Amino acid sequence: MEPVRAEDDAVSAADDQRQRTDRRPRRRRDEIVEAAAGYFAEHGYSNAGMRDIAQAVGMRGASLYNHFQSKEEILYAIALRMTEDPQQDLLLLDGEGGPVERLTNLIEAHVRRLARHRVEHLVALRELSALTPEHRRVVTDYRKYYQRRIRDVIDAGARLGLFEVRDPHQSAIAVLDLMNGISWWLNDSHDVDQLVRDYVDFTIGGVLHHRPAS
Repeated sequence: MEPVRAEDDAVSAADDQRQRTDRRPRRRRDEIVEAAAGYFAEHGYSNAGMRDIAQAVGMRGASLYNHFQSKEEILYAIALRMTEDPQQDLLLLDGEGGPVERLTNLIEAHVRRLARHRVEHLVALRELSALTPEHRRVVTDYRKYYQRRIRDVIDAGARLGLFEVRDPHQSAIAVLDLMNGISWWLNDSHDVDQLVRDYVDFTIGGVLHHRPAS
């Protein structure tokens, strides 16, 4: 085994320091996004200013501009958290099992994500029109792709006789509307595990009319 050289130690230490330094701004941005979402939800996007957001975060207004140049940019970050980040959950639709199992896994991930980021999701829904046309198009494209992936799994299940649906596209919209509606009433008193079980049943057994083989 070769000895570790001093310069290797120095490089490793520098890399560790750089990673810690890189993480700090990301954590600060996350804090800003979460605080801004709470402020927008309570006071409305149109009534919020950068100074208000800075106060909600607990920082000076000038410092806020080191992370975001406008409140629209913050709103865009909130919307991306609820449209771009969930794209990773779509990997569940490529996993093992048939359409029922794969869609069940996605429903669980979707409901749990909504439970964690309920306020951000509500703000992203309510204030979509406040985004610039370019940002709104990006967010809308993410939503459409997510919907298409669900539609494709529903269509595959219908072709196998697992789901009884007339229109996979409309069924995908219904599934998403059903799940996303959770954000309007969910609070900390709800049992998320039970919520997941209920919404799997509502979606798979209700909207998609899946009947397990006896």
